[in-house]
Amino acid sequence: MYCRSMRPVSRSVHRSGNVVGMGLLRSKGMVILAGNSHPELVKAVCHHLDVRPGNCSVFYRSSRETDVEIKETVRGRDVYIIQSGTKDVNNDIMELLIIAHACRSACARKVIAVVPYLPYSTQSKRRKRGPITSKLVAKMLCASGINHLITLDLHSKEIQGFFDVPIDNLRASPFLTKYIETYITDYRNAVIVARNPGVVPRASSYAERLRLPLVVIHGEERDESDNTDGRNSPPLDQSIVEKRCTQIGLELLPMMIPKAKPPLTLVGDVNSRIAIIIDDIIDDVSKFVTAAELLHERGAYKINHSVRINVGSNTNVPEAKLPFYVSTTR
Repeated sequence: MYCRSMRPVSRSVHRSGNVVGMGLLRSKGMVILAGNSHPELVKAVCHHLDVRPGNCSVFYRSSRETDVEIKETVRGRDVYIIQSGTKDVNNDIMELLIIAHACRSACARKVIAVVPYLPYSTQSKRRKRGPITSKLVAKMLCASGINHLITLDLHSKEIQGFFDVPIDNLRASPFLTKYIETYITDYRNAVIVARNPGVVPRASSYAERLRLPLVVIHGEERDESDNTDGRNSPPLDQSIVEKRCTQIGLELLPMMIPKAKPPLTLVGDVNSRIAIIIDDIIDDVSKFVTAAELLHERGAYKINHSVRINVGSNTNVPEAKLPFYVSTTR
């Protein structure tokens, strides 16, 4: 009885008369594509990895519609799209969505979006009758064909729950704490300052790493539009409400009182200390200047800011004339 040896048959793809194994397709490596948001970052990443950026053209038609042309094959390859948020945030989002969709349509193996600053990340909670825009952006990114998202210091960690794909939320705090230890010679005499109560968890992380006390700035000036909660509009006549409740035998509930923040105050002692203000995003530098003035009035002799900078509509760091230690992503 004769036995014929069974050899494993490798899967292959025929292209132009040549046989290309599936393993060879994957061994072609990755390709790095980018939009127009941060060309300097793309060059730095490619230089560090010793690879050339992918040949991709992102342009605008005469109708101001965004168009993308990928001029090399991405079939079977892992595509990394580097695109961060800038002042032109809406175009940045559309460029990322269209590039990702183009790669998915071109049979890319995986599409990984590298977004150091995720646009609309500050709009992760519903306010009055407003939308949760961060969730909408997450759904659009997932629908465009992105398989994985890499970002830096999300404004709120809960945003990761909006996505249906894995997320790597990297942190800039190890680099910033190392910078503080290296370049502030007397940092042991410093205090960590949370610019508002919402930053306390982030500031606490810095305080624990640096073994420094924590101070919180509480209260701030509010816009007139914030004093009126839309859920109470239009205002009701109290006498009419009481009459209706009496007729149907219901007890009148008290009206909702709008929230009011106290004047800007400081919880903690900064007298004769170095103040290091912690925050993640600078969108309006005037708020940081106001916080610095308050700390100076309370006796702080040196004031520094440690942030992941987000150059917004009203940000001018040089004019602030304050030391900023930043992890720049825009």
